Amino acid sequence: MNRRVYLNDEDIPKYWYNVKADVPFGFDPPLDPETNEPMDPEKLAAIFPKHLIEQEMTLEREIPIPSKVREAYAIYRPTPLVRAIGLERALDTPAHIYYKNESVSPTGSHKLNTAIAQAYFNKDEGVAKLSTETGAGQWGSALAYATKILNMDVEVFMVKISLEQKPFRRRMVNFFDGKIHPSPSSLTENGRSFLSKDPDTTGSLGMAISEAVEFAFKSKNVNYSLGSVLDHVLLHQTVIGQEAKKQMEIVAEEPDVLLGCFGGGSNFGGFVLPFIPEKLKNEKLEIVACEPVACPSLTKGEYRYDYGDSAGLTPLLKMYTLGKDFVPPPIHAGGLRYHGASPIISKLIHEGMINAIAVDQEEAFNAAKLFSVVEGIIPAPETSHAIAGAIRYAKEAAKLGEKKVIVFNFSGHGLLDLNAYA
Repeated sequence: MNRRVYLNDEDIPKYWYNVKADVPFGFDPPLDPETNEPMDPEKLAAIFPKHLIEQEMTLEREIPIPSKVREAYAIYRPTPLVRAIGLERALDTPAHIYYKNESVSPTGSHKLNTAIAQAYFNKDEGVAKLSTETGAGQWGSALAYATKILNMDVEVFMVKISLEQKPFRRRMVNFFDGKIHPSPSSLTENGRSFLSKDPDTTGSLGMAISEAVEFAFKSKNVNYSLGSVLDHVLLHQTVIGQEAKKQMEIVAEEPDVLLGCFGGGSNFGGFVLPFIPEKLKNEKLEIVACEPVACPSLTKGEYRYDYGDSAGLTPLLKMYTLGKDFVPPPIHAGGLRYHGASPIISKLIHEGMINAIAVDQEEAFNAAKLFSVVEGIIPAPETSHAIAGAIRYAKEAAKLGEKKVIVFNFSGHGLLDLNAYA
């Protein structure tokens, strides 16, 4: 039995998969914050390149991946699918557990799949610099790498508590010549406003988004780029699920349960959305988003229109939300500390096609420690939520004597997150 399933360079997907073409329902449009009417795509052109706006709106099933993006992917893609034999033995379960290892990317997480694409489309339209937010730093470091290889600049606003907890993420951004600031900061009007209300705030992704969007609006030849939530971001991440489907075919197994950690929805969506056609044929296939108890947007949020940022600068999105003013506690899984959720994933949950569970920090870290010992990789704190979810299902399979096939996305390693474990 091969523990790892590898693909060849020619197996790197040639297109991104758009789930909106296949589901039997429509999606609610983003609303203009000034009029509460459907957003005019032209307004988005102030901070996004036209190709990304088209990808955000399109209903086409397959969006071709530019050859230069595929060439950049080839540095680390296709990523391996791994049979977690050590974890199976440790849990004494009849279940077969697999994980898609996205930690092999140059910056250690799945985020590079969309960072390269977004930087490419901006560069193609003559944009010289990007601004962005980042929670735990995986996205900021990925965009810093992507802009570096394309000779662009980047300005990163990182959630204050995460920047303090994860200093080496900041150093990675600097290593690739990116500039990074704790958010809220004194560099923007919104940052100064947040600080005036609470000088000791630990920050939030919503605040960091407000600062990054404002920075793009007020700067010449600067566009805004984000690492999760919006449709085009999830679209770029579907290379993960497409590869995983091929790899499951090679091992001649069909998944019974698919899991991923959930913050805004990028790694989770990229992994599970290519399996939605199978879900439409097989209702027994379980698709599970694993979010933190401390920031339970899917399990305790309301399904309604809300802003994507704290200052109310972004379009209103129909999503599960805890409210734009929600400031989550400073848990170590900084990448999952977001008040809202991807509109695509929110709709699929609302329609009953996807489930969500909440995992507390202790359960997540215990799962990470076990995985580190038996599988030999230290997971990112975010990823540990998916591992904890997989362990729950594996234990249930052991209890019932069921040979379930459990597959989860290993979204990133935790080598720069050791302070969290300490």
